[in-house]
Amino acid sequence: MEIEIIAEGTGEALGWHDPDEHRAWVREHKDRGLTDKRMTAAEAVDRFVTNGCLIATGGFGHIRVPMVLIYEIIRQHKRDLAMCGKTAVHDIDVLLGAGCVTRVEVAYAFGHELRGLSPAGRRAVETGQCQVVGEISNAGYQWRFLAGAMGVPFITARTMLGTDTFNKSCAKAVRDPWSGKVVCLLPACYPDVAMFHVPRCDKYGNAQVDGIINEDFELVRAARRVIVVTEEIIDEEEIRREPWRTLIPYYLVDAVVEMPWGAHPTEMPYLYYFDEEHISEWLTMSKTPEGTAAYFKKYVYSVPDFETYLKKVGGQEKLEYLGRVERYEVPA
Repeated sequence: MEIEIIAEGTGEALGWHDPDEHRAWVREHKDRGLTDKRMTAAEAVDRFVTNGCLIATGGFGHIRVPMVLIYEIIRQHKRDLAMCGKTAVHDIDVLLGAGCVTRVEVAYAFGHELRGLSPAGRRAVETGQCQVVGEISNAGYQWRFLAGAMGVPFITARTMLGTDTFNKSCAKAVRDPWSGKVVCLLPACYPDVAMFHVPRCDKYGNAQVDGIINEDFELVRAARRVIVVTEEIIDEEEIRREPWRTLIPYYLVDAVVEMPWGAHPTEMPYLYYFDEEHISEWLTMSKTPEGTAAYFKKYVYSVPDFETYLKKVGGQEKLEYLGRVERYEVPA
């Protein structure tokens, strides 16, 4: 019996692949051994982020975002990237401002939460530099990644039915052959590259996360390539002492980049706060194309690496100030 399609959205299904094709790709391209995957941010971006690929980032909003990789993508002038996910805030904003991203499908973007809307992101869409290829809900995208992680072509949900979000999405409404009721089908999503920032990781890629994990569990298992940025690289034996903290297993990871403060200016739970002063500077400068260009000249193109960037944003004094978080034991 064929499934009856009731309605379908007009959005593009970014990142959809036949699950068997994806599985074959993984078998051919992924290193499943316990190999040392340490490299610099520049090496990781050069090797795995290619022009035209689909990228996604872990974390949530302004929390635990791998900004060292975002700035490196800009520094290397990557172009025609697509970006997907539940939320994309400071990361997608600077990528749009730099002209790196030309297509997006995210549940929330073009804003900085309580800080206001994104001048650079809004300008990119209004001028046609960036195309919004589809709308979706927060749950909808997490479930797209879940379908990818499960290796199935789609996942069934009841979200978005009867909304304009559904109409602009890549979902389909079908009649459930068991109950006869209408349900929503969300296609799997397999990003080309997913990037994460974590507090600690070993050289093989076993990475642990403290606090909220958001969609990272599903995303890392759906992505084809995975780059992990870590505040510190620790010994494998330390990872093994608390295996329940390991969110990302080594066999999913392609690159490990050690970079303390690598999420700046976003927050790293239990380690450092948002740099509100720097985020405000970006929001002010990005109000005009000229100001946006001046920001990148000051903080990206005129510095060779992220360490130099950290010195320019305030150096040790600023970092010590941001690191004055309330210290207590991370919950198990």
